[in-house]
Amino acid sequence: MAETSHPWLTIRRGDAPLLVSLPHTGTEIPADIAHGLVSPWLARKDADWWIDKLYDFAADLDATIVHTAISRTVIDVNRAPSGASLYPGQATTDLCPTTSFDGEPLYKPGAEPTAADIDARRAAYFQPYHTALDAELKRLRAAHPKVVLYDCHSIRSVIPRLFEGELPEFNIGTNSGKSCDPALETLVAEACAATGRTSVVNGRFKGGFITRDHGRPDRGVHAVQMELGCRGYMHEPAAVDEANWPSPYDPAYAAPMRAFLTQLLTSMLAFARS
Repeated sequence: MAETSHPWLTIRRGDAPLLVSLPHTGTEIPADIAHGLVSPWLARKDADWWIDKLYDFAADLDATIVHTAISRTVIDVNRAPSGASLYPGQATTDLCPTTSFDGEPLYKPGAEPTAADIDARRAAYFQPYHTALDAELKRLRAAHPKVVLYDCHSIRSVIPRLFEGELPEFNIGTNSGKSCDPALETLVAEACAATGRTSVVNGRFKGGFITRDHGRPDRGVHAVQMELGCRGYMHEPAAVDEANWPSPYDPAYAAPMRAFLTQLLTSMLAFARS
């Protein structure tokens, strides 16, 4: 592991031309923020549950892995730092969310983050994460003509406030084709389609700030966001509550998805090395 000055920021430094970003698996909430929240469970409800476990094989591929342990409720490192919506006209959550995906208030009345609070969180947690991404991409590009940035996400399959019906199991985002070479987008799309699971490219989720800001194919950095429907790798109840969510990580249930993702990232590495 690479040394960092932030105990919540972990960097596993590899030499392969692949960087795996884990921006939403964190569940840590500093005490000075936690006291203003409605409940610890609600504050962590929308985490990308078990994604760090699902993708831990990436270390065996000698990938660089950048992970924040801080909850997205504190600050969402995959939103625009300005606070501008990445999906204008559609329901979403903010840089420092005040509601859950389902629209439930996260903070007790009067305890919502102020502009000064947001500035402080941006400096303390958002900027270090992106500085780490920039530094690792620069290091890898110095050794490789092409590098793939793979941004890992997951979301519950049914959230009426955010999208209609049931979300596909694979939601591939490339900022409408701007964040990577078309050949890489095609590779990922065809591999996902071949599984027989549902998939879409640049559907409801086209890629967040990480994909849009760091994906620079003209500079040799090819970024893809993968938003997995949770049902593809974990037991997902029809309706979630504090008693059943998150469901425990089940390695046997996750095994087929994990095997496919191993093949997918191996193929993406081959693209980077071609």
